[in-house]
Amino acid sequence: MPTDDASQRLEQVRDEIARAAHIADRKADAVTLIAVSKTHDADAIRPLIAAGQRVFGENRVQEAEVKWPALRAETSGIELHLVGQLQSNKAEEAVALFDAIHSVDRDSLVTALARAMDKQHRRPACFLQVNIGDEPQKGGCLVADLPKLIEQARAADLPVAGLMCVPPLATEPAPYFALLAKMARDHGVPGLSMGMSSDFATAVTIGATHVRIGSALFGARA
Repeated sequence: MPTDDASQRLEQVRDEIARAAHIADRKADAVTLIAVSKTHDADAIRPLIAAGQRVFGENRVQEAEVKWPALRAETSGIELHLVGQLQSNKAEEAVALFDAIHSVDRDSLVTALARAMDKQHRRPACFLQVNIGDEPQKGGCLVADLPKLIEQARAADLPVAGLMCVPPLATEPAPYFALLAKMARDHGVPGLSMGMSSDFATAVTIGATHVRIGSALFGARA
């Protein structure tokens, strides 16, 4: 992707975030744009870095380990977020590599992350993932189980930065985003990681603090 194309796509997404924030009487800079670079190689990522993007998301620890050490060596100030599911046996690698983890969804992972953070003296921000549509094929804790998971995460001294969700496909996302926002308010959790390429403007109007954008920035995945 040429840098000019990357700049144009980035500007379009930022403009849409700004419009949605204005509608909700929010500041655009209250929303962190995470460019989800999963399946895209370093050559596809560099034009977005050149265009000024510094926050990126990956789905898999192994893929991030291949791409990001070299990219970070080239450019300072990169912030890396894990937005996909995390196995407990990869907790140490995730803590070492990522600045934020968006898929904390069970007590065994809380325990593994806490152990890894204590060992490495590094504490990435943690978002607790909620299975907001109660879909068996998706990660995330059940809505009813969130209070217990928050309690476990706080007891383990995880830095709980927010909640995360992925609404069911082919449905109106607004009610699901509104439910996540209410749950965050009820539990005193500040962040909301919600909204992707197809629905991020709606998410921003409902209070998203982090939006996870892939195809709108990179084009369709191969």
